[in-house]
Amino acid sequence: MDGEMEKSPNINMSGQFPNEQDFYTSGYGNWEQQQQSQYDVGAADQFGATTDPGFASFDYSTSQPAAGYADEYDGSYAVPQQQPDMYTGTILTPSSRQTYDPQSSFDDEPPLLEELGINFDHIYQKTLAVLNPLKQTHASIINDRDLAGPLVFCLAFGVSLLLHGKVHFGYIYGIAALGCLSMYGLLNMMSLTGVDIYCIMSVLGYCLLPMTILSFASIVLSLQGLFGTVIAGVTVFWCSITASKLFVTALSMDHQLLLVAYPCALLYGVFALLTIF
Repeated sequence: MDGEMEKSPNINMSGQFPNEQDFYTSGYGNWEQQQQSQYDVGAADQFGATTDPGFASFDYSTSQPAAGYADEYDGSYAVPQQQPDMYTGTILTPSSRQTYDPQSSFDDEPPLLEELGINFDHIYQKTLAVLNPLKQTHASIINDRDLAGPLVFCLAFGVSLLLHGKVHFGYIYGIAALGCLSMYGLLNMMSLTGVDIYCIMSVLGYCLLPMTILSFASIVLSLQGLFGTVIAGVTVFWCSITASKLFVTALSMDHQLLLVAYPCALLYGVFALLTIF
């Protein structure tokens, strides 16, 4: 123990060096240098490194493809062909093919009345066909699903009854709905092509025009006698014959005019009763 203390005279009683210079001058300070020299000697050869100045540099121009792909890869990048219908624009730059012309867009749009299904020419032609049963009407006009005219005539018929003090709007629409459903089932059984419910509503509504005229005429004329009964009978015959003619023309039901006119006469006879009584 005394020998060890003699070998390290610079260590005080607390086991510390009085100054740092004594530590580095002692044998303990040479340990770090010895360890560093052990790793530095031949360090490049130990880890496989060389002193070549080209270390950690790579020449991309001399790179070769991996084995097995040398025949497939030719060193070039093929740009995919653009599809003709592919969208080429971006969010900020739209495609040049998407053009908007306000003038042409408004010119191509159909009229508003046509979009609503209101054709004044067909309304006029149907009204003339009802007022003149002998007039020939084209089948395309009859098959038009126009409900504007029937709605106006039903409202006019209700207003004419209202002028007599009769509030029969519910009766009018109820009887009309029952009659349309009955004629729909009957005509679909009698015809080969079939018929649409809207076509039946349109024809029966237009043919209510003579009954509307009779209802307005009853404001100044009395229909409570023989004269009124005859006038009402003629009006029912007028409405039923006109409706049956339009149905026969639209459905190509030859030689069935009177057969179709009978249920139509029953329907318009109820409206005549509402007008008289």
